[in-house]
Amino acid sequence: MMQKILVIDDDASLRRVVEYNLQEAGYQVLSAASGEAGLSMFAEEMPALVITDMKMPGMDGMQVLKAIKERSPETLVIMVTAFGTVDIAVEAMKAGAYDYITKPFNRDELRLTVAKALQFRGVTVENRRLKDELTDKADYRTLVGSSKVMERVFEIVRKVADTDASVLITGESGTGKELVARSLHHHSSRRDAPFVAINCSAIPRDLLESELFGHVKGAFTGAIKDKTGKFQLADGGTLFLDEVGELPLELQPKLLRALQEKVVEPVGGIKPLKLDVRVVAATNLDMEKALADATFRDDLYYRLAVIPVHLPSLRERREDIALLLRYFCAKHGADTVGFDKSAMAALNSYRWPGNVRELENLVERLLIMRGGDTITLADLPDKISAGGTVPGTLPDSVKVFNLPEEGYSLEQLEREVVVEALERNLWNQTAAAKFLRIPRHTLIYRMEKYGILPPAHTNT
Repeated sequence: MMQKILVIDDDASLRRVVEYNLQEAGYQVLSAASGEAGLSMFAEEMPALVITDMKMPGMDGMQVLKAIKERSPETLVIMVTAFGTVDIAVEAMKAGAYDYITKPFNRDELRLTVAKALQFRGVTVENRRLKDELTDKADYRTLVGSSKVMERVFEIVRKVADTDASVLITGESGTGKELVARSLHHHSSRRDAPFVAINCSAIPRDLLESELFGHVKGAFTGAIKDKTGKFQLADGGTLFLDEVGELPLELQPKLLRALQEKVVEPVGGIKPLKLDVRVVAATNLDMEKALADATFRDDLYYRLAVIPVHLPSLRERREDIALLLRYFCAKHGADTVGFDKSAMAALNSYRWPGNVRELENLVERLLIMRGGDTITLADLPDKISAGGTVPGTLPDSVKVFNLPEEGYSLEQLEREVVVEALERNLWNQTAAAKFLRIPRHTLIYRMEKYGILPPAHTNT
């Protein structure tokens, strides 16, 4: 396919010469006699390259350049200037022109300049394509899952990524909240700007304000120079506030103002800084309890949770365990490693208090210590291998419960069994009843008896 070039020049004879030479070189050439006509043609044809004279009556070349760059920053523009006006051409390059040629120029100079420009454009377009492709692959490879609960998470990410809405990600520790935050960033128009993360629980209370908003020299003892805060570092991009539920109460009004007014005030500063930052926050705390206990402001919560995203625990998405195992084995360079039936049974039965993070750490350890390409029950830690039996049977050496010496309430024990069966089956009552080998109505009776209610985000 011939590449399209637009030539804009009020000199008809020069325009015809340029048009002829470029057509002879194999390009599709459009031409216009004025800046206004050229911009109209540009909007209709969207050429790969524009060649425009610098001095023209009405709209001059500099105005044409600026208008084209506003509409299409990727379009390359070559300026044509008379001898002795090189300084103006240099200014044009500072404004975004790719190159310039001075009159009079010969055919070879014209063709070489155009060829270099189009080659540069081709490399730029290919780099962008590869970067976008890599972003897409990296994003959803790190967010691994095919379960219904994870598909809901993926759907939310797809819908809200390219917006500026604040997002609050909730879920247990180790479920992958930062991965979701990075996915939101990389699927947004802010992907080329910074992604800045800060853990609100990992920084001492008296330093957190400075870390978030920065400070000016002399603001407090030890402030020997200005410090740029995380909000400033994330300008144009995304700020990820991990463990935002731990944010001290006295800092919450300042964060609320930053979200509402899009400004921050460095500690000791007198001039607010206008910033363009999208905020994504995460917490593993029970925010409803925090609101009820007045340890977290209602207005800040609702400002952060414009879009709430709940990440399920690994025990709520056990059908993803096999997929995650394959992914982590491949990630650590062990594509050929597999797990036998007993090992898989144990891994599927384990409660995974550390969630996906715990699973990845286990895989890494198993790959280092393995004796072959098949992981067996004997390779697993004792706390996991106890569950690795064929469903419906238990070896004599394994007990279902380790009861304390001082005794334990049978009712409490029964309640825990019912809750765990429901959790293992994502609160599906039919599946949980089948797991416990009791009729569904008996399970419902036990749930009512012990006041067991499903989480708000699940369906029964």
